[in-house]
Amino acid sequence: MENYNEGFKRFLEIQEEMKNIGDAQGVLYWDMATIMPSKGVERRSEVMAYLSKLMYDLETSKEYNDLVYSLHEHLEEMNDKEKAMIKAAKKSLDFMNKIPEQEYLEYSKLVASGENYWADARSKNDYEAFKPILEKIVYFNKKIAGYIGYEDTPYDALLDMYEPGATVKEIDKVFKELRDGLIELIDKINASDVSIDGDVLKGAYEIEPQKKYNTELAKRLGYDFERGAIAESAHPFSTNFGNKDVRITTAYSKEDPLTAMYSTIHETGHAIYEQNIPDDLTKTNIGGGVSMGIHESQSRFYENILARSQEFIDAEYPNMVKAFEGLNKLSSFDVFQAVNNVRPSLIRIDADELTYSLHIIIRYELEKMMINGEVNFDELPELWADKYEEYLGVRPDTFSKGVLQDVHWSGGMIGYFPSYALGNLYGAQMLYKGILRDLPDYHQLIKEGKISEITKWLSDNVHIHGGTYEPKVLIEKITGEPLDAKYFLQYLNEKYSKIYNL
Repeated sequence: MENYNEGFKRFLEIQEEMKNIGDAQGVLYWDMATIMPSKGVERRSEVMAYLSKLMYDLETSKEYNDLVYSLHEHLEEMNDKEKAMIKAAKKSLDFMNKIPEQEYLEYSKLVASGENYWADARSKNDYEAFKPILEKIVYFNKKIAGYIGYEDTPYDALLDMYEPGATVKEIDKVFKELRDGLIELIDKINASDVSIDGDVLKGAYEIEPQKKYNTELAKRLGYDFERGAIAESAHPFSTNFGNKDVRITTAYSKEDPLTAMYSTIHETGHAIYEQNIPDDLTKTNIGGGVSMGIHESQSRFYENILARSQEFIDAEYPNMVKAFEGLNKLSSFDVFQAVNNVRPSLIRIDADELTYSLHIIIRYELEKMMINGEVNFDELPELWADKYEEYLGVRPDTFSKGVLQDVHWSGGMIGYFPSYALGNLYGAQMLYKGILRDLPDYHQLIKEGKISEITKWLSDNVHIHGGTYEPKVLIEKITGEPLDAKYFLQYLNEKYSKIYNL
């Protein structure tokens, strides 16, 4: 490239065009999930398809391809942010260029319809109806892994899509330690003479007070409403259109107001991350969280490590009782115990903080087996049930509560699940090897409701980098160590020993 600086300038211009299209798609999706009339689906789908075509044409244009591959030869002249942008762009183009167009279109069509097949099969408890779809999706993912390339196992290629730089070898090690430690702690809790009734929080609650409370709570956590908004949707999510428009949704319950409270906190954690992305990154391909796992580390830090702590519940208790009068019969410690009740369950999304990671490890182990050709799909439901019985002591008696409970595989998202458990590990390691080191009065800050100081630490150490560093580079940069499960296990043992008198 004769003029590297001019080339990079043009690259940024195209990145901004792509970001503009992506943001337009995001606004339309937000609207579709919240307030769009049901009869608007057909027209909305046409508009979304048009924008997708614009994005595809832009990314596959000869100009953009020539720019990216030429700039990739000048990495040594770039700073860390510029390197990350070019590497991310090349990775995306390599993916698109290596997979034959006809196969990609066939696969896209398959996963586009996969959710409908899955939803129908789950509602009818009919694994046999979904099995051929799942087999095809796994078959295509094996081929995709082959096209992308890998060193040790094809699952590495799929994992890298969601957790850049992560490998099966590394995750096997931390997940084994995590799995063994969790099962040991669960056994201790089962042997404890402390009994906690998680249902004490349930009652009859109005929705409007919940809406007001959750809005104020998000503000207290550091969510900027001049750059954000809350709406309702069937399934809570967060989305953003740059760092100046970051939105979340939540779902309210008339029986349990803490369902919405913790959903709101979780999505607020995601949203604060995106609001704190620096202005110079927000219109680029590294202008967001670096991975699903690091993103989950932020949402789960706020939701669990922070908001399920006794200090937080004590500080928040007066506001909770004022908003939810039915809680006034409980003490703040009663609430603390109830929101940390351990009850092994069949359904991942209903799992408590302690057992949740075992749900993820089961899926991770099964995904690896499927991609490695070690699964007879006729036997997959039984394998699923056996692992649940071994790890959690519960066994599904229906496919809907077992192998058909999650939507992810129907959309082709094989390699996604590990991010959820990795988020728990990242967050705990940040706590013990970063936050407590730099904020020795951390617990007192929570008691006094000074969450903004904790949010500032996360912003200065995590959010500020956007997608500049791969997760394993970032966690070592922040904590001085590679990822290790021992910190999350330490956190859980300290907390649950107190709750269950272990």
